[in-house]
Amino acid sequence: MSPRRSYDQYCSAARALDLVGDRWTLLIVRELLAGPRRYTDLHADLPGVSTDVLASRLKDMEQDGLSTRRRLPPPGAAYVYELTSRGRELLPVLQALGEWGQAELGERRPTDAVRAHWFALPLLRSLRESGAGEGLVEVRLEEGDFHLYVGAEGGPVYDDGPAPGEPDARLVLGSGTCEAVARGELSVIDAVRGGRIEVTGDGALAKALRDI
Repeated sequence: MSPRRSYDQYCSAARALDLVGDRWTLLIVRELLAGPRRYTDLHADLPGVSTDVLASRLKDMEQDGLSTRRRLPPPGAAYVYELTSRGRELLPVLQALGEWGQAELGERRPTDAVRAHWFALPLLRSLRESGAGEGLVEVRLEEGDFHLYVGAEGGPVYDDGPAPGEPDARLVLGSGTCEAVARGELSVIDAVRGGRIEVTGDGALAKALRDI
């Protein structure tokens, strides 16, 4: 394997790009913000990445202190990858990058892959901007369900599937609405007010979203 390249510039942006500027690295971070993931799960949710490149990026991230690998206890006995606290600090970087890239989304192309949880970060950003508070939010889309930890510190930001236990709020919305939020054309609050997001639940967060 060829040695990693560096920009060799005394600049914090250049140093950061030495670590996360390689193709796929930040998207791996996006997946690991959901918590520990097996290699097979990462490969399935990163369509287009080769097994060699994924293995190389994960090795580099571990060496750079962005992620760790550990073995699950029996009966799982599989290895999982997860972000370190340093790696989790990339959340606002990804959110800022996603916000900057909103204008590039446009309409979904026939060739575009999509996973329900890829909408987690833009929805999380919009929920935080709403000022509705913190809590566990379950999101239901045609593509699948996922849940968000609004205001979470030090743990997973989101995860696939229904919320564990009763969520503080449950959001049901169509793909078109979710895509509009991801493109920055619509806020969660405006979507709720316009009847494009159905909010259920008895938690303070659900009540706040309905009352705003």
